[in-house]
Amino acid sequence: MGEELGRRVVMALLVAGCLWVLLTWGVVGGGVEAVRTINVGSSAPHITVMGMVYCDICYNNSFSTHSFFLPGVEVRIDCKFKAHSATTSEDITFSVNRSTNRYGIYKLQIGSVDGVNCAAGFGNSCRATLLSPSTAAAACSVPGSTTTSDEITIESTLSNTCIYSLTALNYRPPSLNLTLCPPPY
Repeated sequence: MGEELGRRVVMALLVAGCLWVLLTWGVVGGGVEAVRTINVGSSAPHITVMGMVYCDICYNNSFSTHSFFLPGVEVRIDCKFKAHSATTSEDITFSVNRSTNRYGIYKLQIGSVDGVNCAAGFGNSCRATLLSPSTAAAACSVPGSTTTSDEITIESTLSNTCIYSLTALNYRPPSLNLTLCPPPY
């Protein structure tokens, strides 16, 4: 009887150790294949669309040492996804407005949509457009880069998430400060 109990304890420890290794390897080491087998739920990814808005102090469409993020900016996000299943093929389009948080980030989260694949090659795309400047940053209210031109799609099979990271949008001050932003030589 003691021998049987010992085998059960060893087996329980072995199973617990294997589960720990699989989860740790999947979370830390990128062992996606091992974790994928224990995923439960919908296979459609959760989708996040995000981007940022900043003040382009030097009028060069790049974030410099004098630039800063703009909170409270209204942004419109337009997305088009192609959904494919065994019985249908559909285009899903929508438009939503979002405001940037205190770090200048706007974000839209969408639950899983059956038949929608993550990759941009499947005909999925999103873009963002500036709607109104922040009232908190009146000194930076002239539209600069007003519509996103590109996106980067990041797919995480580990967390079943798809992130569309849009190019940055910006506003500019009414006039260029040559003390902060000298002309290039």
